[in-house]
Amino acid sequence: MADIQKSLVLIKPDAVQRELVGEVITRFERRGLKMVGMKLTLLDEATLTEHYGHLADKPFFADLKKFMMQTPVVALVLEGLDVVNVVRAIVGSTNPREADVGTIRADLSMNVPSNIIHASDSVESAEIEIKRFFNDSEVIGYDKMTDKFHFGEGV
Repeated sequence: MADIQKSLVLIKPDAVQRELVGEVITRFERRGLKMVGMKLTLLDEATLTEHYGHLADKPFFADLKKFMMQTPVVALVLEGLDVVNVVRAIVGSTNPREADVGTIRADLSMNVPSNIIHASDSVESAEIEIKRFFNDSEVIGYDKMTDKFHFGEGV
């Protein structure tokens, strides 16, 4: 059986403001990843403090939270074969100027934190992050006729 996983993606305020949401989603869809959760949401300080807690001691922490609260973000749950690693490869390095050409960050951004997107960095993080941003009823499993072509016959 294939290793089907879920991953969280946040399309950040800079992408929303620059009207890049469709471009970002298209890249995931073209790769064959399935959207099983999607919403436009405003993030609050408590959620961001929890989400970015590993950066709390950094001098940019307050600015990062302010940046992430300035407009809505689009939160996605993507599902697919080895999806965490696949999404990270599509997204590119955190610093867009160091990201590989062809990745979302290299193609669409120039700086951090305006690097378009957040993506889970491990299967364990994805599980925690999905629960942070989505209720169980907001993540919808469904069969898609193309799943067998993207993920293999055993899916």
